[in-house]
Amino acid sequence: MPELVRPFAALRPVPDQADAVAAPPYDVLNTAEARTRAEGRPNSFLHISKPEIDLPPETDVYAQEVYDKGAENLHRLIDDGVLIREDKPCYYAYRLTMGGHVQTGVAMAASASAYDASDIRKHEFTRPKKEDDRVNQITALNAQTGPVLLAYKSSLAVKVVLESVTANAPTYDVTADDGVVHAIWVINDDAQISALTEAFNAMPALYIADGHHRSAAGSRVAKAKPDVENAQYFLTVAYADDEMRILDYNRVIKDLNGLTASDLLAKIGERFDVARTDGQAKPTQPTQFGMYLDGAWYQLDLHAGHIPQEDPVGRLDVSLLHANLIEPLLGIADLRTDDRIDFVGGIRGLGELEKRVNSGEMAVAFALFATSMADLMAVADADEVMPPKSTWFEPKLADGLLSHVLD
Repeated sequence: MPELVRPFAALRPVPDQADAVAAPPYDVLNTAEARTRAEGRPNSFLHISKPEIDLPPETDVYAQEVYDKGAENLHRLIDDGVLIREDKPCYYAYRLTMGGHVQTGVAMAASASAYDASDIRKHEFTRPKKEDDRVNQITALNAQTGPVLLAYKSSLAVKVVLESVTANAPTYDVTADDGVVHAIWVINDDAQISALTEAFNAMPALYIADGHHRSAAGSRVAKAKPDVENAQYFLTVAYADDEMRILDYNRVIKDLNGLTASDLLAKIGERFDVARTDGQAKPTQPTQFGMYLDGAWYQLDLHAGHIPQEDPVGRLDVSLLHANLIEPLLGIADLRTDDRIDFVGGIRGLGELEKRVNSGEMAVAFALFATSMADLMAVADADEVMPPKSTWFEPKLADGLLSHVLD
């Protein structure tokens, strides 16, 4: 088995600039939102991760001048002393706190060879255009700046090190605009570094939770730079599976495929137990769904005979809803290309589903029970892929606090 991970010398803000630098992940804001968020914040990492904000509005976000601008902005922060390079390879404890939820992980460099060998396992397809974008960005910056979110099966050895490290004051303690607290500790003690290296490299596998395109891009960059040692690794932060939180990823659909509401309810009743509820029908267990239709909520419980228990993909709630309702009744076969369906992350609540339907924009909405980490790992272990929009991880990592330089 190839080596899974190793420590790295991060490029990171000087402590008093961490608040100014930290930014949301590049893919959660559009250009207009990023431009607004970065206004009056010259050291925001958005100038690197979304550099089109510093170019004319009509600029193609995939143009080479955008990647070049990002590199220019990165070098400016380095030259100004805002970003500094660690003097030795380290690990970094990275704690996320969102309300009452806390998870503490390890930032590290993951092996592209291990990814290629499926020892760092994926559960989603990637799109070439998005891969190309990340390859071009990494190449222009000579660095990976957006960490991949990984999961590992809970390890006592890792937990012991993290508890010791986080008993001290963090190097950074940044509260983002959304209220999420990002705390980071530098792990530069040689014994702790060795303990983490040994613990992670003894694991049978790591699992990509979020960041499939960044991982694929890391693999491609490694192949393009075979003689550059650091390029054989990509930036990650890994959390124990029992600390991570997946939210529901819900569906809204524009029309009823020619059916009336009563027709749809009747057809649904052939495979589901259907019960109208007094309030929002938020699912409380797998194979249970909420449906908002014609101003009313319904609880849908799928009949057991339609659940393929031995199929790690087919038994997912997102698959069950698609196979038993969305495709046969509403006529949507391809979730990636059909513009009649849209997806709403659970962070926005069921009220957002009501809003989309009540406005007339959508005809029906479905609330799902969140995919579990065990299901995600089972799919990855089977070398299968989940349907699109199966998982919504919260809280999310920040860009800019830790970057992995390739030289």
